[in-house]
Amino acid sequence: MSNETAVLRTEAGPANADGADTPASYGTPTVNVQLKMLDDGLEAPSYAHPGDAGADLRAREDVHLAPGERKLVPTGVSIALPNGFVALIHPRSGLATKHGLTVVNAPGTVDAGYRGEIAVTLLNTDTTQPIELKRGDRIAQMVIQRVEYAQFVNVDQLSDSIRGTGGFGSTGGFTTPQA
Repeated sequence: MSNETAVLRTEAGPANADGADTPASYGTPTVNVQLKMLDDGLEAPSYAHPGDAGADLRAREDVHLAPGERKLVPTGVSIALPNGFVALIHPRSGLATKHGLTVVNAPGTVDAGYRGEIAVTLLNTDTTQPIELKRGDRIAQMVIQRVEYAQFVNVDQLSDSIRGTGGFGSTGGFTTPQA
């Protein structure tokens, strides 16, 4: 599908003849996202299971990450989101738990106006073990969401709230053992 444009749909549809769910049966129709695959050899973003929020993105190249190293990894995918939507790039929980692999700016933001290749800044948080990723490995999840746009209104005084100006740690929840 190199240099072709496809439409990625998240719409309800029939199951396979054997009764198994198909990607089209994963959820209610929400949005059409134009998808351009930049690499013939990679799978398009897809949802692994019915009800999954994130579509898997894959590495376009082999990657070696030493302990503490970060690297920008291309995915071979570009998209055209309609205005009012954003693609958020999240780490994959299994890779984070088992190998300490995370997305540095999680969630990464792909704005509706961006048409370039989606790349993911990966970080190996393990202090001793390198991580080896192969071309085609699933490296991150892409979640498509609606965006609310704010009208910012200048005021001299903000309205009161119960929390007020209490910030980091103001609600407690963690106690340090006393020696």
